Amino acid sequence: MIHKEGTPTIILTLLFICILNAVIYFLGCGEVLKWIGYIVSVLLLYIVLQFFRNPSRKTTKNDSHIISPADGKVVVIEEVMEEEYFHDKRLQVSIFMSPFNVHVNRYPMNGAISYYKYHPGKYLVAWHPKSSTENERTTVVVKNSKCEILFRQIAGALARRIVFYGKKNDVVEQGSQCGFIKFGSRVDLFFPVGTKLNIKLNDVVTGGESVIAFL
Repeated sequence: MIHKEGTPTIILTLLFICILNAVIYFLGCGEVLKWIGYIVSVLLLYIVLQFFRNPSRKTTKNDSHIISPADGKVVVIEEVMEEEYFHDKRLQVSIFMSPFNVHVNRYPMNGAISYYKYHPGKYLVAWHPKSSTENERTTVVVKNSKCEILFRQIAGALARRIVFYGKKNDVVEQGSQCGFIKFGSRVDLFFPVGTKLNIKLNDVVTGGESVIAFL
């Protein structure tokens, strides 16, 4: 299944492929150049389609679990000062999403959105320490009777568009889609210090399925 966010990009890609091959054909280029054009066209379309894939995920809902909001690799586990919303020390977990990962984002828990803000910003590489506070990003806080968790969608060096579907006061469901980030990015989660984690550095996690922490 292809995600709806990919429709404009796929249309532009198909248009480019048609123009490229039409130019090669009408210029009467040799067979070698024609085949190069065919190969480039197929590879380009494959890359775009795999980036916007939207596989089905089965979330085992559990109010004692925080599940991964994204596919990717755990690149940061550390205590930091969270200055935007909590204004205190939090345990940060960061998941890096390469261009080869599924880029659908999901809610890590059941609850209601108590805070949401979009921040324009820079496009530092997603693993840069300052990307969490200086890059284009959204900050989302989900709250329920057990806890309040903040997570951020962060644009990377290639990402130029973050999509978030929710708004403040929306009631959200664990594992349901909350947004999409195009072309390489990361997601940060902020937990109370002392939260028991179910992951370690360099673990590969699956959005909507992997358990990140226990409440």
